[in-house]
Amino acid sequence: MGRRAAVAGVGMVPFATPSRSKSYDVLAETAVRAALTDAGIGLDRVEQAYAGYVYGDSTSGQNALYRVGMTGVPVINVSNNCSTGSSALFLARQAVTSGAADCVLAFGFEQMRRGALKGYWDDRPSPFARFDAVLGDDGADVPMAPRYFGGAGAAYCERYGLDPRVFARIAVKARRHAANNPYAVFTGQVTVEEVLASPRITGPLTRLQCCPPTCGAAAAVVVSEEFARRHGLRTGVVITAQAMTTDTPASFGGDLMKLVGYDMTKSAAHQVYETAGVSPEDIPVVELHDCFTTNELLSYEALGLTPEGTAEKFIADGDNTYGGRVVTNPSGGLLSKGHPLGATGLAQCAELVWQLRGEAGPRQVEGANIALQHNIGLGGAAVVTLYEKVR
Repeated sequence: MGRRAAVAGVGMVPFATPSRSKSYDVLAETAVRAALTDAGIGLDRVEQAYAGYVYGDSTSGQNALYRVGMTGVPVINVSNNCSTGSSALFLARQAVTSGAADCVLAFGFEQMRRGALKGYWDDRPSPFARFDAVLGDDGADVPMAPRYFGGAGAAYCERYGLDPRVFARIAVKARRHAANNPYAVFTGQVTVEEVLASPRITGPLTRLQCCPPTCGAAAAVVVSEEFARRHGLRTGVVITAQAMTTDTPASFGGDLMKLVGYDMTKSAAHQVYETAGVSPEDIPVVELHDCFTTNELLSYEALGLTPEGTAEKFIADGDNTYGGRVVTNPSGGLLSKGHPLGATGLAQCAELVWQLRGEAGPRQVEGANIALQHNIGLGGAAVVTLYEKVR
């Protein structure tokens, strides 16, 4: 990595349920314009663009960006399941740090349909065949993602003797944080009892412990520090370290926690900490991949925020929220802010940039000078990113 990449501008739109959303191209245009305005540049300065989305035809990224302008900039479409937004950011950062470009746009969007995630290509091998083989036919009538993450949560409960009610406390915390986020879908407060009383999906998961299908868009302008100085752009937030990992054979050895990416996350986080020279104890704020309450809990330990087997105490002590050791998902996370697949990683980026700038309003984590982002997609890819506030 020859030089550092700075995040000069970020933007996003308020996330919405499918019935209340505009079309993907309008969402993306709005987010991109916001990021460019925040950075203080026009599209004509952008040398490369990476567009992330999962549900859409090829070249949807071009169609969306053309609404902002037709500058001839190369547009590369990225699809990596739920880690798509961070994968676009990974490529943008890589282009800048390698010297291939000085100013790169990463944007992500999703126009989702109502209901659970599903595949659309049943005439060819499924990328989830290996995952399904691990689960077998147990609960085959349950949608794909809850089966995986519900099974992982149940495995954790069995291994460490966890009371499944602990997961519900994560959903309550998510709503409490989202109440201060104008971009979040669900801001109404809930109790543990209400979470547990919502319809059961599978294993320890109830409906209020699952992220909703969401539409939205977010974007980031990534630049070299030299470019920023030359054009008078801000360089107050830099990407200090970033790592992407994929599955190893251990993912499919029968451990359901590993099936949903525990090892991928742990490996990516280790690489980031080693590169940046920091430890998890140094981090005051994290946006992590809480597609289900079970995965938030698993991620606490995979990211090293608390030792393995101690997540229950971590939650009981309030160490995952304001006043505790590290504020997790101040935005409300995927559970409450929403999870438009292609936009999620870039929305996490936007939240953490605002936190490090001191622009998060009532969500602000006091004294935040570094921030960690975790975004995972089954199939699989995990991206962990460390941001730093610089003077």
